[in-house]
Amino acid sequence: MNNDLEILACKPCPVDHNGFNAETKLPYGCTVDHIFSAMNDFIEFLGFINQQLHTKKMPRLETILMAANFSSIVGEFTNMSIPKYCQGLVKNQYHNGYPDLLPSNLFPDNSAQHSSEGIEIKASRYESGWQGHNPEDGWFMVFMFSCNNPDDTIRGNEPKPFKFTKVVCAYLTREDWSFSGRSDTSRRTITTSIIKSGYAKMAANWVYKTLDL
Repeated sequence: MNNDLEILACKPCPVDHNGFNAETKLPYGCTVDHIFSAMNDFIEFLGFINQQLHTKKMPRLETILMAANFSSIVGEFTNMSIPKYCQGLVKNQYHNGYPDLLPSNLFPDNSAQHSSEGIEIKASRYESGWQGHNPEDGWFMVFMFSCNNPDDTIRGNEPKPFKFTKVVCAYLTREDWSFSGRSDTSRRTITTSIIKSGYAKMAANWVYKTLDL
């Protein structure tokens, strides 16, 4: 492994304020500045963790965790950070409640098992294939990113810093999802996937893109 590249990879790429779409439409008083601040919080968090790990000769967080677990951390961190800056949103306090963010002062104790009001947050390495558990009406926001995987060392892939690549957001309806059930004997998790109409809505209302896309 190239140690110089590993040291550089410990510091995530900054979020470029020029990459935000001033025309994007966001609900509940949320603005691109709120999203920018939440993304910056994660960059600072990950940079601190990875640089501390490096001092102990330990691998970076994104190369330790399973890919899905790391994506969950990115998503959960943004769930926590956005309400710090946007007074119109709060984190849903219901365990595994839907959606992740709720409008402020709408539900007792900011807790809802299920609501069409609010924003569901997802973080993904991929620009497609986003899934949920049920077809839902509501706002859906995806934070896309690029980073190393746990198996990159085995594959000979060089170290690279974490980078947010794109953020999209749109109000989707049940018709924008395809439902994948399961047989009585299957143990596969029931999922739904966004279809072409949903992707079109998300792409049209993009929030952030890195300038090299």
